Amino acid sequence: MWRSTRLLLLIFLVFGAAQSVLSEEIVSKLEVDSVWSGHRVGFSLLTHAPYQFAAYYDASRKMVVASRKLDDDAWTYKTLPESVVWDSHNYITMAVDDEKRLHLSGNLHVNPLVYFRTRDPLDIQSFERMDSLVGIEEDRMTYPRFFRGPSNEFIYTYRDGSSGSGNQIYVVYDAKRNAWERLLDQPLTDGQGKMNAYIDGPRLGPDGRYHCVWVWRDTFDCATNHHVSYMRSRDLRHWENIRGDALELPVTIESPWTVVDPVPPGGGLINGNAKLGFDADDKPVVTYHKYDESGKSQVYNAQWMDEGWDFSQSTNWDSRWEFGGGGSIEFKVWVQPIHVSKTGEVTQEWSHWELGRQRWRLNPQTFAPEKQVPRPAKSSSLSLGPVQSDFPGMQIRTASDSGRSEDSSRRYVLRWETLGPHRDRPREKPWPEPSKLVLYTITR
Repeated sequence: MWRSTRLLLLIFLVFGAAQSVLSEEIVSKLEVDSVWSGHRVGFSLLTHAPYQFAAYYDASRKMVVASRKLDDDAWTYKTLPESVVWDSHNYITMAVDDEKRLHLSGNLHVNPLVYFRTRDPLDIQSFERMDSLVGIEEDRMTYPRFFRGPSNEFIYTYRDGSSGSGNQIYVVYDAKRNAWERLLDQPLTDGQGKMNAYIDGPRLGPDGRYHCVWVWRDTFDCATNHHVSYMRSRDLRHWENIRGDALELPVTIESPWTVVDPVPPGGGLINGNAKLGFDADDKPVVTYHKYDESGKSQVYNAQWMDEGWDFSQSTNWDSRWEFGGGGSIEFKVWVQPIHVSKTGEVTQEWSHWELGRQRWRLNPQTFAPEKQVPRPAKSSSLSLGPVQSDFPGMQIRTASDSGRSEDSSRRYVLRWETLGPHRDRPREKPWPEPSKLVLYTITR
């Protein structure tokens, strides 16, 4: 009797675990608009109850913001005086401040400031163009981003300059005064006219500090990335290296103890694939790829051990991703930071152009690969594919929600289809027909 009871309990637990994994389903699809599909460029989705907002480039490449009430399927639209060209850097980003004004920035790749703010709370019809933030270093802007600081500060950051010659700027918004001011008296990083930093972060870690990982790059040529680097901060104003020593700003390539791995230019390192994770003790782990001694592309994890960084090679690939040149490129390799489960299991995912997407279990101390393991199961009903367009080369694009809903059992995703990047250069006709921008509502 006891054996039968235990068997039934085991079946219940296994079935319950499976159900917890397969617990999401699409409950609705709502069309937003027809959108440009000639090249990849990022859109924005923001939920702030009782409203929801989508910012995108429509079929004629105009920048548009759509708004709806969460309990209403009808959208209202506001077309802004911006149009995207053939540049996959020119994504759109949105955020809402403490006075419920909407902020929008985008269509920026070494361009003067493009920034709109609503006059009235959560009202897209009151969007107005703002000509400046603080009035300096706003003529060659790229990579805009809004985020919240440790005391809930509303912060905007961007790169001033270009590939090979730029620095990272941070400004903070005073919602009461309706004005921006510098968060730092100087840039966070400075390439000194010789290079620029491509930063992953700042990201709030489980240790309560903000962490940045970056690579330096010498020119427009993506093969000139070099020197994986790291720093951290508790307040985004005072920064320190991995040893806890205070750093003088702006941080440069000479700043002490900021270099994780001095990968040289041409060493197989690329911006966008230097990622930050944390081990079971909440210590930072830096993931990236470079060429090994035989010239093959490999993934590495670096963790701080006493007075130096310890490196573990996580792949044994027999192929080389040779990349170079300027403009937006298709990545043949994607890496993800390590993930530590509640039971202490360390796993990592990566994608390879020949081997596909894989997930591996790593040794929890050395991060050496031990065994390929299945990726977590997902409900088949959550598939946002297949590609619906019959135009060759079309890909599915998605944008997750940067806001939040009051209903924690729901999440939202935008889906559309485009061709991939094209080195930021015009494509010859024919071009694909505009695709449908669709909002998916998913229950958890």
